[in-house]
Amino acid sequence: MTGRLQAGQSLPTQVFSVRRADLIRYAGASGDFNPIHWSDRVATSVGLPGVIAHGMFTMGLVARAVEVWTDAAEVVELGCRFTNPVPVPDDEVGVEVSVAGTVKEAAGDLITITLEVTCGAVRVLGMPKAVVRG
Repeated sequence: MTGRLQAGQSLPTQVFSVRRADLIRYAGASGDFNPIHWSDRVATSVGLPGVIAHGMFTMGLVARAVEVWTDAAEVVELGCRFTNPVPVPDDEVGVEVSVAGTVKEAAGDLITITLEVTCGAVRVLGMPKAVVRG
């Protein structure tokens, strides 16, 4: 698909469900067992709204969206600032994280995609972007 991506093109929004069980699996895979990712008591004691998703888990969702949009093109750069947490309720529904993208530039074999990553109406990542080789 990367050959068909053009500057200014909007990419279809992808929506991911995040549940507490996902955070537990991610903690096991990453080794990040910080209790703010599984204990409401600890999370609220440090001023968070409750248990939050790991920042790198959220970035992993972004990477999945980029993979779909670009047919798994080589990722040259993927970055952001973690600006707002993704609170994950203790229920079977969880929360939805939406990833939208716009092709900012397609120059040579590099494609730059600006991203908007939200949970509800809140942007959770600042200045997220991906650069892929297509």
